[in-house]
Amino acid sequence: MSILLKPFQFIYWLYAAALFVIFMLLVFPFVILFSFFGRMKGGNMIYKICRLWGDAWWFLIGIHHRNIYEAALDKSKQYIFVANHNSYMDIPTIFKAIRRRNVRVLGKSQMKLFPVFGYIYSKAVVMVDRSNIVDRSKSVRQLKSVLNRNVSIFIYPEGTFNETGNPLKDFYDGAFRIAIETQTSIIPILFLDSYDRLDSKSIFDISPGRSRAVFLDEVEVVGLTLKDVQLLKKKVYDLMEKRLIAYHPSWIKKIS
Repeated sequence: MSILLKPFQFIYWLYAAALFVIFMLLVFPFVILFSFFGRMKGGNMIYKICRLWGDAWWFLIGIHHRNIYEAALDKSKQYIFVANHNSYMDIPTIFKAIRRRNVRVLGKSQMKLFPVFGYIYSKAVVMVDRSNIVDRSKSVRQLKSVLNRNVSIFIYPEGTFNETGNPLKDFYDGAFRIAIETQTSIIPILFLDSYDRLDSKSIFDISPGRSRAVFLDEVEVVGLTLKDVQLLKKKVYDLMEKRLIAYHPSWIKKIS
């Protein structure tokens, strides 16, 4: 970025950060109230208000989102949604991309340490500490329980930010084991522009512009067993990698 634009970038960051905090404080009392309605009903209400928060914030800071459907979704079905992950903006992108009322996101437990936001986050997602095997097992049980109640789930199979310059980093097994064990189809999603809006290196580099989420073909798991976890994981990985290369977002530095 040109040094001449730095002051304007900082002013924009202050504006975006101030709006974020204002909306967060407005949402906070409702999250406390809705949390008394239980994990399912209350969780649905919290997800909806967080979606409204994201809509208002993105509109006011000049980020314009568009969903691209390479294949139509069946609105009557529940899915396991998986997406690539390389930006802090991937979190609000979830709310822009998935407009369903009944959905739960698997999120990092470390986020709950942030004041106010951490509380909201803890009520809106299923949290996991990937370094703790007991915590991982608990989160898997929670996600299965959610699916058994006809609620879709969202998982970043890469687990952490992809900072390799490649289209994707290695996937964890969790999403694919859950898909097979619950016989739930997978919908891969590509987040193409989150990195351009805010990369993973600094929260100060936020910028206005476009945001796109590409919904790929449904990957069915009917008849698969746990012996097929690696096969399913590779199938989803290869599909996402191929389509990311085709769209060629700016953060892909090399093609492997």
